[in-house]
Amino acid sequence: MDLYEEILEIKKRGEDAALVTIIDASGSSPRETGAKMLVRLDGSIAGTIGGGSLELLAIKEALQVIKSGKARRLKYELQPGSESGMICGGNVELFIEPILSNPTLFIFGAGHIGVALSKIARLIGFRVIVIDNRPEYATPERFPDAEQTIVTDYAGAFSQLQVERSSYIVIVTHGHHGDEVVLTGALHTPARYIGMIGSKKKNETVFQHLLDKGFTREQLQRVHAPIGLEINAQTPEEIAVSIMAEIIAVRRNSTAQLKTAKT
Repeated sequence: MDLYEEILEIKKRGEDAALVTIIDASGSSPRETGAKMLVRLDGSIAGTIGGGSLELLAIKEALQVIKSGKARRLKYELQPGSESGMICGGNVELFIEPILSNPTLFIFGAGHIGVALSKIARLIGFRVIVIDNRPEYATPERFPDAEQTIVTDYAGAFSQLQVERSSYIVIVTHGHHGDEVVLTGALHTPARYIGMIGSKKKNETVFQHLLDKGFTREQLQRVHAPIGLEINAQTPEEIAVSIMAEIIAVRRNSTAQLKTAKT
């Protein structure tokens, strides 16, 4: 497949990648100026910049570019004993640019926290989809920043959604039962982030119900609960900030203290 077609497919899936381009080559370099290689988030590639140790180094750097979201310009000496490990001789300069999609945030719950979340998430580049079982709450008028508002029973919601590995799920419904139903569905998805609001006691009760249904403790470790970074948030807007801060930390592979379920 043409590299640019593959980039379009990656963005359609809401995934991230990096494009490596040889911007200067001299001597006996393995590929000419302009050669390109696409590096996906799992380390797989399309195209080539010549193979060998140089390509392995470029893949490693490309994965860092995906995580940081910042382009890099690198020079390698293709000499025996150099970092590249090549023996052909010459020099290569690479430009590695991130190919970042707008990630999707699924907000289950159209209450006050959901409204604040939608505004903040859209501001920082997320596609927002809001789901609630109350038609008077999940409306375009209430969520002007959301790409889509869906009114549906929580039990059947995931059959209507396309949740990818780059998706983020926030569970802030108006009741414990709704949270549990949504979490049950969320755990069957490959979402990168699953967060559920609630007190420690409430969360422990929900987790025990899921363990009784056959879920494993390892599966429940995916859940960020209580949701959000600890900033002593009180208002819906402050809680939304703490949730989005945690999501950003996950997206950028931050070393921030992230909370996951203890089961």
